[in-house]
Amino acid sequence: MRHVARGASATSPATPLTTEGRVGADRKDGRSKATHRTEFFLLAAVLLLGTNPVAVKYAVSAFAPLPFVALRFTVAGLLLLGVARLLGYGRGVGRRDLLAMMGVGALGVGMTNMLFTSGVNLTNASDTALLYAVVPVWGMILGSVLGLERPTARGMLGVGVAFLGIVVVVYGGLGGSGSSLEGNLLVLAATVCWGSYTVLSLPLLEKYSPLVVAAYTMLFGGLAALPFALPGLMGAGWDAMGAGVWAAVAYSTVLVAAFGFFAWQRGASLLGANKVLVYQYLITFVGVAAGTVLLGEGLGVEKVIGGAVILSGVYLARRR
Repeated sequence: MRHVARGASATSPATPLTTEGRVGADRKDGRSKATHRTEFFLLAAVLLLGTNPVAVKYAVSAFAPLPFVALRFTVAGLLLLGVARLLGYGRGVGRRDLLAMMGVGALGVGMTNMLFTSGVNLTNASDTALLYAVVPVWGMILGSVLGLERPTARGMLGVGVAFLGIVVVVYGGLGGSGSSLEGNLLVLAATVCWGSYTVLSLPLLEKYSPLVVAAYTMLFGGLAALPFALPGLMGAGWDAMGAGVWAAVAYSTVLVAAFGFFAWQRGASLLGANKVLVYQYLITFVGVAAGTVLLGEGLGVEKVIGGAVILSGVYLARRR
């Protein structure tokens, strides 16, 4: 009996410990796989969003900017909404939340991309990529105004440094290959709208999946641009648009707007704004490289200096 008791007391604790260890290992392995999937989604989004200015610039060489925006986001929104319904999401969205998505989509998707596309049409893709690096700063400023973030000395210093970099890049639009002051200012205005979107969509992302929020805001953004796009759609020369233009439209609509946008929101919602910041830097570098390599845009000293100053300012502003 004493032997049995010893055996029981020696072996019985081992079983729960082994089980707990196995469960812990499974949980750790599950978290590791989820992290890897999130990183894959974000890296895919970096490639797509970084090369998007090149695709948009090529598309609007034959496609008027406003009709392009309306077509692009209406189609992308419908595609994502269809995927959401197939996966069982998107049902039961309240009327008040639907109206909120309508407003956020009109500002954050519709207005952003009408300004963005018109700006890219006038300036070059490299300037666009550099200016878009400042988006997190606008989000931080709006978050502070709404009381969602508490401003710090380092944050305010970062905002000031980022603005200095913006001045350098925008000033470069006064001259240089393909640069345009008007185009740079339009792109800069687009970054303000997009930064606002990231903050205003947070309450919606707490209640609904990133897929649902992306689908509805894209759809409403495309529909908001439609009244401004109707004259261009009516007078568009569809037959004159070559296969390359339609390929650029499809790339920017299906891959960038639908998949890339959703992938970025998914990563941001899982990792948080500050951890995603490094991927924002990668988007900037990919965008500048794509404009230089694919479009042959010059990389002047003011772009290098302005881009470095902007990224330094964003890092300071968002660092905790």
